[in-house]
Amino acid sequence: MVMTKTTRFGLIAAFVPLAMLGASYAAVPLYQLFCQVTGYGGTTQVATAAASTVLSRTIQVRFDANVAPGVPWSFKPEKPVVSLKLGENGLAFYTVKNESDRPVTAVATYNVTPHKVGPYFQKLECFCFQDRTLQPGESMELPVIFYVDPALATDRNVDEVTEVTLSYTFFAVGDKAIQASQGDLTAPPVANP
Repeated sequence: MVMTKTTRFGLIAAFVPLAMLGASYAAVPLYQLFCQVTGYGGTTQVATAAASTVLSRTIQVRFDANVAPGVPWSFKPEKPVVSLKLGENGLAFYTVKNESDRPVTAVATYNVTPHKVGPYFQKLECFCFQDRTLQPGESMELPVIFYVDPALATDRNVDEVTEVTLSYTFFAVGDKAIQASQGDLTAPPVANP
């Protein structure tokens, strides 16, 4: 079968919009994967085991807590800052309390600043991306287990970094901002460590 220029042009003209449509659907999950792998935009890494070495270099880790408008919760870290050696496991607690007279369900997102430290901030356990429902007046302690990868000491791009901030924000479940941060504007939040 010999293809004419018109047939070839027609196939290309049909294929290009389909390819663009497919690329648009794949863009958000691919970008999210890129951020998780590279730490781009302050995305932390999820570790499966503690660091194999601990260095003498220390780093300050600050904890930040926020709630989006419309979430009637108080939210704060137990300690605002800790000092850890690179590779040393850290344990931090946040306290959250429903200050309203009705049950409220919210979910937390996080980021790390400066963003270039994202690839080195390793979470072993986290309360992020998990729906939390608190009854009126109910409070809860939420743990985070983490370490800063000793590989940070070999990266000349972060030599000046002596302090990292781990920031969490609680959003009402169904809030488009939380879904966008998870990479999907149509699906409900997904549990993720």
